[in-house]
Amino acid sequence: MKILILGAKGNLGVQLMKVFANGNEVIGWDRSEIDITDRELILKKVDDLKPDVIINAAAYNAVDKCEDNDEEYELAKKLNIDGPKFLAEAALNVKAILIHYSSDYVFSGNKEDGYCEDDAPDPINRYGKTKFFGEKKIIELSGKGLKWYLIRTSKLFGPKGESEVSKDSFFDVMLKLSKEKDEINVVDGEKSCFTYTPDLALATRRLVESDRGYGIYHIINSNTCTWYEAVKELFKIKNIQIKVKSIKSEQLDRPAKRPKNSTLLNIKFDQLRSWQEALKEFLK
Repeated sequence: MKILILGAKGNLGVQLMKVFANGNEVIGWDRSEIDITDRELILKKVDDLKPDVIINAAAYNAVDKCEDNDEEYELAKKLNIDGPKFLAEAALNVKAILIHYSSDYVFSGNKEDGYCEDDAPDPINRYGKTKFFGEKKIIELSGKGLKWYLIRTSKLFGPKGESEVSKDSFFDVMLKLSKEKDEINVVDGEKSCFTYTPDLALATRRLVESDRGYGIYHIINSNTCTWYEAVKELFKIKNIQIKVKSIKSEQLDRPAKRPKNSTLLNIKFDQLRSWQEALKEFLK
């Protein structure tokens, strides 16, 4: 198969490039090769390439930045709504399968037991709204024959990407802080699932090569936790002696509201290993 990966130098994109390389012709485009907000460019370049599968790992994810900055919000809308729409149109034109990643932040977080694939999104911040409307743009083309997988995931961590804008994962940030501080304050009121990017990339390939139907899938590592619980586990594995203080979300000065429980329930796909197991591998 000819696979096109967008955001190829990002944290997830690098892992997708590795996983799909075996047995496929893989083409990776990053920011320097393509602007996913340029419709005509997308349509032409995809038509020239004619891939069998298009995987979109490019996205805007600065949750707080776009909440109180209208210019950033416009950028978020272009990357998270227009980009997926243009890629969906391009995929339809060349009869390719489109794979797009979305977020647990499309949900309000008010359900105690978490969210399955068929639950109705109800985002509570601007970032979540852009991800939800990006989903809608893809789903709207179903009736015209678009073949698509929409993968919702959350709290990505793993090896840092090759792009200059790739961010450190939450665990990397916490390890750095542990060397600088005697005490760390961590939120203990936002429950969701961590996802290890190598595991997500492998699961994406398994999904594409399976006979499961097109549609929405929740792919995350098993076990739910808060940020606080994750840090405690991290320092336990690394045997780091430092005081970790749990705080409420409201105690942090952040513009965007966060869902209290955005746990994604995986009802339709194979369960992945626990995030604790994945974390041990990452730390090695």
